Amino acid sequence: MSLNAMMNNAVSGLQAQTTRLSATSNNVANALTPGYDRSVTSLTSRSLGGVSASVAPSGEPTLPGSSNVDLGTEMLDLIETELSYKANASVFEAGADMWDVLMSIKRD
Repeated sequence: MSLNAMMNNAVSGLQAQTTRLSATSNNVANALTPGYDRSVTSLTSRSLGGVSASVAPSGEPTLPGSSNVDLGTEMLDLIETELSYKANASVFEAGADMWDVLMSIKRD
């Protein structure tokens, strides 16, 4: 895998986790909205590398006068999203450091 492909994979992961965070925050904001159907994020690997995220309603039933959002589940999703984002950011930073090393070698 090339250095450029590695960094592109990390960027797609960062974008996917940003989409997931947006869906989670929307769920928390609408937790007390009657009839609100929780949004679920699906991650799919791309054929040329990387990942994409799509958001759709869960389709789970809601009770009259409430939503189907469980704040405990949303908190766990938030923690998992944070860890995934940090992992992708670390990969991207490692790639940037490698580019710096390569550029310093080329200059010398």
